[in-house]
Amino acid sequence: MSEMKAKLRPFKNYPARHFKWSTDDDARVATITLNRPDKKNPLTFQSYEELRDLFRDLAYASDVRAIVLTGEGGNFCSGGDVFEIIEPLTRMAMPDLIAFTRMTGDVVKAMRKCPQQIVAAIDGICAGAGAMLALASDLRLATPQAKTAFLFTRVGLAGADMGACGLLPRVIGQGRAAELLYTGRAMSAEEGFAWGFHNRLVPAAELSAAAYDLARPLADGPWFAHGMTKTMFNQEWAMGIEEMVESEAQAQAVCMATGDFRRAFEAFAAKKKPVFEGN
Repeated sequence: MSEMKAKLRPFKNYPARHFKWSTDDDARVATITLNRPDKKNPLTFQSYEELRDLFRDLAYASDVRAIVLTGEGGNFCSGGDVFEIIEPLTRMAMPDLIAFTRMTGDVVKAMRKCPQQIVAAIDGICAGAGAMLALASDLRLATPQAKTAFLFTRVGLAGADMGACGLLPRVIGQGRAAELLYTGRAMSAEEGFAWGFHNRLVPAAELSAAAYDLARPLADGPWFAHGMTKTMFNQEWAMGIEEMVESEAQAQAVCMATGDFRRAFEAFAAKKKPVFEGN
């Protein structure tokens, strides 16, 4: 335990280079803002790498408990930058190409594995790799203006990118996912909400506040147990019913051994609101 505590560190002042990073007063909720609004917030090799490393490192955060992921200037993310990523890829040899595609996939894996819940706040364009960042998030809020497109086939690539063929059918169903991944067409905000991709639609002026209002109770809640729930979501995709039930029995027993479980009972008995400490 002492070794684990030695690894924990605060992320309030994380020195982001390729996106904006901010936290609320006690740093429990952090906001990642993709901030190249002149180009609708595209990703670069460097921003991919930094996002991957950040989400990996958040497993050791001593303060941040939930994440809001959003974009600057009325758009979420337009995908990989055409001239800073797409054009160089056309000149790369296969070893470099597979290194790149594995690296982009590592962003999704790091997002799914980090214990914090990620709330994507989506406005305007959400395309390509940007759509995958939204899909890899745990919860998604969108404005009525949001348009989400997995447009890989539009540039001659497979719809199978960064885990899209595995993740998207689990969220919206096989038939709807097939339509979007084969055609590359944009999914409207209304479709996204009706299909279960978006948890809720909110006016653009209320998007940031709504995302924070969704993230903050998660950060204040039993965040160790929330992390366990996220782990179970990931692990149980490949399990049969016997393995699912046994894995959840073990996970719940671990949570029952935490102080948060005892604090919740004591608060209930005293007719008070529990204060969770994550242990």
